[in-house]
Amino acid sequence: MKSLFAAVRSFVANLLLWSFFVGGLAASSASGAVLDGTQKDVATYAGIAVSLVAGSRIAKKPKIKAFLSTPPVLWFLFLFNGAVAAVCYLTMDGVKGIMAAVGMGLVSLGAAGGLVAGRRKKPVQAVDQPWY
Repeated sequence: MKSLFAAVRSFVANLLLWSFFVGGLAASSASGAVLDGTQKDVATYAGIAVSLVAGSRIAKKPKIKAFLSTPPVLWFLFLFNGAVAAVCYLTMDGVKGIMAAVGMGLVSLGAAGGLVAGRRKKPVQAVDQPWY
């Protein structure tokens, strides 16, 4: 059982981590509506960096890691990100479309790797042991 101080500390740390993640996503996607020029670029790239760092820290937590490695989630990530990569490549012009397609394609390939690795693992069979 955790002490009250440890529970509060863990809650505050998780709250800050999720706040940085959501704030980074917001800064990277909505900065164009508020800023122009160089400021917009700086806010976008800083938001991407903050959300990537916070998201990678969140993904290392045991409950999230267990959820992300389940076959239904991996199938969703594989199919959805593969489809988004194809749509980005076909609908966006120039380097932005190619880079978006490459990024989403890498996420899709990562999920496919998780599916293949999970399939290679044989489930451990319970062996009947004598009770004596």
